[in-house]
Amino acid sequence: MSTTAPASEFQEFKLPIEGMTCASCVSRIEKALQALPGVESTAVNLATEEATVRASADVDAGTLADAVRKAGYDVRSRPIELGVEGMTCASCVGRVEKALLKIPGVSAASVNLATEKATVTTHGGVSFATLAAAVEKAGYVAKPVEAASVAPAAAGLPQWWPVLAGALLTLPLLLPMLLQLLGIEWELGGWAQLALATPVQFWLGARFYRAGWKAAKAGSGNMDLLVALGTSAAYGLSVFLLWQHRNGATPDLYFEASAAVITLVLLGKWLESRAKRQTADAIRSLNALRPTVARVLVDGVEVSTPVEQVAVGDIVVIRPGERVSVDGQIIDGSSYINESLITGESLPVAKSVGDKVTGGSVNEEGVLQVRTLAIGTETTLARIIRMVESAQAAKAPIQRIVDRVSAVFVPVVLGLALLTFVGWLVYSGDVQHALISAVAVLVIACPCALGLATPTAIMAGTGVAARQGILIKDAEALEVAHSVTVVAFDKTGTLTEGKPSLVAIEAADASDPNEVLQLAAALQRTSDHPLAHAVLDKAKDHRIAVPPAYDARALPGRGVQGVVRGQQILLGSTRLMNEMGAAPGALFSVADRLEGEGRTISWLLAREESRTRVLGLLAFGDTIKSASYEAVQRLRELGIRTVMLTGDNQGSANAVARDLGIDEARAELLPGDKASIVDGLRRQGHIVAMVGDGLNDAPSLVAADVGLSMSTGTDVAMEAAGITLMRGDPRLVADSFDVSRRTYSKIKQGLFWAFAYNVLGIPLAALGLLNPVIAGAAMAFSSVSVVSNALMLRRWRGAASGVSTKTYRTL
Repeated sequence: MSTTAPASEFQEFKLPIEGMTCASCVSRIEKALQALPGVESTAVNLATEEATVRASADVDAGTLADAVRKAGYDVRSRPIELGVEGMTCASCVGRVEKALLKIPGVSAASVNLATEKATVTTHGGVSFATLAAAVEKAGYVAKPVEAASVAPAAAGLPQWWPVLAGALLTLPLLLPMLLQLLGIEWELGGWAQLALATPVQFWLGARFYRAGWKAAKAGSGNMDLLVALGTSAAYGLSVFLLWQHRNGATPDLYFEASAAVITLVLLGKWLESRAKRQTADAIRSLNALRPTVARVLVDGVEVSTPVEQVAVGDIVVIRPGERVSVDGQIIDGSSYINESLITGESLPVAKSVGDKVTGGSVNEEGVLQVRTLAIGTETTLARIIRMVESAQAAKAPIQRIVDRVSAVFVPVVLGLALLTFVGWLVYSGDVQHALISAVAVLVIACPCALGLATPTAIMAGTGVAARQGILIKDAEALEVAHSVTVVAFDKTGTLTEGKPSLVAIEAADASDPNEVLQLAAALQRTSDHPLAHAVLDKAKDHRIAVPPAYDARALPGRGVQGVVRGQQILLGSTRLMNEMGAAPGALFSVADRLEGEGRTISWLLAREESRTRVLGLLAFGDTIKSASYEAVQRLRELGIRTVMLTGDNQGSANAVARDLGIDEARAELLPGDKASIVDGLRRQGHIVAMVGDGLNDAPSLVAADVGLSMSTGTDVAMEAAGITLMRGDPRLVADSFDVSRRTYSKIKQGLFWAFAYNVLGIPLAALGLLNPVIAGAAMAFSSVSVVSNALMLRRWRGAASGVSTKTYRTL
């Protein structure tokens, strides 16, 4: 049951769940949350142990947490402490508490007027910045307190201690079996077996009883219920036989089976937990980039300030070797900035006055003064973390099949175990054999691997992609990208540099082209026109000394003129040349060819007493990125067709497409035309990816099956895309498809093995061919192997990526 509300009235909750063990747990929690009024959608992730809930504004975190608890699970809470300045009386306390309790995910808030501190209990997903913003909105000032944030976990025994305790108690039970393989006959007394097996069953195995009982009360089942029932049956049968033969010889007992199964399951859960933590390394490494302190310049003095208190417009000082603490623009100094952990760019990037820097990157050389442009949740790093978290929490479409299977899995297994017991009892009349075969069925049939196969692969794939500059917004984009058959590229800024450059210089009458460039640069020295920058950049590259120009002035719509070395020089369009009555001579055919390639032509003229003479021409074009050649080649190797969509003229489009080897070029297009072409390709049965960077690319990015946006472009394009490329490197497009294919392959491998364990194991157990101890080992190994297989994605390296391993100190 759910209600609908305008999109603006929905809110998103992230609830950290305790007690999930398998895919059936996921299904049960989702069902419980989805039944609440006001809940629009729910996604529970077994790997991250987190539920993401989208609900209307009148739903609060407490209601969601209660539903989770009624389903037999728990919601972890965590206290966050922050200082509050400006309170003067009890009414201030009430106002701050009320403001904090309105935040989704906050279950309790306590404000102390005397200490000026607030302690907020959250259900996860709530940051200090969010709390601070609520306090400031209420009219007060929030600040970090000493060692602020999450309270440390209580000290206790390491997580592996139950595994060690179980192994020490179980080994003597298994020792007779192991010695028998060596031809040594030795038997442990029945009462000694009972003494060793009992603490394993009811002390170390208590977690299975608790979780299984909660599941049974909720009217469903899970892995814990199967383990509890199976081991209890083996333990109970052994106790019965031991009591029945208490005055005689010790019969065959099955204490070793119940103890070994519990110990092996505990071992599997511990290994699985370690592996799952590794899949979250990407988020941890990104969070580690967040500087906690900034040096703010106040009246010429550097003041160390918590980064949460830095405001937009503040001047921040970044010293060599320190992480950039804010998103901003350099106003003084120059340096090389290492952005490898944010963009995946392996080489440091030169930055100087006017350039923008990103919080979390590293200043390698000079001292910089940076004007803050974005803080808190609006920074690039915060947006990256949100995008990665969102992708890792989301469910891929293939997971829906698993959810449907897991919903009925445990009841079916219980039914099969019952049929196994009855069948063997009728066939052989041997109660012991019938019961042990049924126990093996219960133990081998673990749905845990089913629940982990998809989310662990997605977490590993999106994590390694993020480290190399590829941000995948959601799991659906990741899944669709692997099957793309056509890539449509925007031209300007995507395949090309997006700014004009001087691509050809031709001199008349066998003159020196450098002389043409020198005179043109002299006229353009004081101009801010993009073509002027292209001329001056070329002169700088050729180390040409630029003479001064006198009486320089613009000729609107035509060009520019001035006096250079005592001669009147003009630089402008073909229209200017015609108006001046100049004849291009042999350069006419050259200009015609260049214009056919889409180049913009400027003529350099010299005005003399009786005539105006052509000195040469300059051709401007948008330079193709060097990486574009490899990008198109790699797509061709992947069997993907390429199409270029541009608003430029057909000549320019054809020249770029021909140079790069692009299959098809469409030119002179409006934004709506690009979207129509993308839609047309989809109707032809293609899976289409659109790559762009500009505002006019947003409609086509949305129209495509998956959109890829260059982060060097506009925010609108980035929001419309399913995948954001953190560098303007088109080779990342092929890398995106590569990591998608590898991730999808890991998902299919994980699901195959998860199903295979059960398809092969359950019949063997039902036929009495599988000892419960072996079944327990296989069940534990299934989960560990599925997660470990997914973790192999962490070794992936894209062709366009190269992450630096150098470490830096953090201010």
